[in-house]
Amino acid sequence: PAGIVWKFDHLLDVRDSKFKDDVRMLAPEADEVQVNNLENLVEGALALNTIYRVVRHYYLLGKKTQSFYLILQLQMILPLVMQEAEALVGATKAFAQGQPIGDGIGPLVASKLMRNSEKRKVEKDMVVSEVEIEGRRVLALKAEGPGGNVGKPGDAIRQLIEERSGQVSMVLMIDAAVKFEGEKTGDISEGIGAAIGGIGTERFKIEEEVSKFKIPLYALIVKESIQEAIMPMRKEIAEAADKVISRIKTIIKERTKDADTVIVAGIGNTIGIGQ
Repeated sequence: PAGIVWKFDHLLDVRDSKFKDDVRMLAPEADEVQVNNLENLVEGALALNTIYRVVRHYYLLGKKTQSFYLILQLQMILPLVMQEAEALVGATKAFAQGQPIGDGIGPLVASKLMRNSEKRKVEKDMVVSEVEIEGRRVLALKAEGPGGNVGKPGDAIRQLIEERSGQVSMVLMIDAAVKFEGEKTGDISEGIGAAIGGIGTERFKIEEEVSKFKIPLYALIVKESIQEAIMPMRKEIAEAADKVISRIKTIIKERTKDADTVIVAGIGNTIGIGQ
C-alpha cells in the first residue's frame, strides 16, 4: 500500500525511543553506549521469553486437548528452537559485556577503512569518513559505535547522495548473510542490490535513492549461521574483514574511474566496534 514504508519507519522510531526511555529509567546513570548495549540486552531477553511462552503454549494446548499431533510437531522442531535459544543466551552475554557479534562484520570492515581518518555524524546514529582507495574518493559509512547500534543506513546513504546531487558512481554494501548448512563460515559472496535485513524500510530508501540517480548498487556478504550472527564474533568472521577490503578495492578499481565518488556502507550491529 502507498505510503506504508514511512508508517513502518515511524513506528520503528517510536519503538526504539520507547526501549531507550525504559532503559534510562532502569539505569539512570548509564551513558549512551551503555544505554544502547542494555537496549540490545533487553531485546535478547524478550526474544528468549517469547520462545519460552510459545513452547509452553503449544505444550499446554496439546496436553489440554489430548492432541498427540500438537506435541509431536513441538517435539520435531524442538532441536531448532533450542539452537535459537542457546544462540540468544550467547547474544545476551555479548550485549552485557559489549562484545562484537557476528552481525558486526559490516561495521568492522567500515571501521578498518576509516581508521585514522576524520569522521562526522550524518543521519540518525551513523558516522561517515572520507578516504582514498585506488585513486577514488570513498565515503565509508557505519553505525556509530561502540554501543549496540544499527543506525539508519537508508537515511544516511540518501543524505550522502543528495549532498552530491547524485554524483556518486557506486554504492557498495557490506553485510552478514545466513549461510546454508555445509557452507563455510566467513566465505564471501558478491551480488547486486541492497544487502540489509530488517523489516524493509531501510532497503526501500536505499533502492529508491539509487534508482532516482541511476547509481549501481553492489553488495558483498560474509556467510554465517543465524546463531553465529548474534553470538560473539568468531575468528573466521573477524578474519574475513581483510579479505572483504581486498574485494572492495578490486570492485572499485574495475567498475569506477579515477576521482569517482563511491559509498561503502558497513551494515549491521556495531556493538564493541568503534570508529
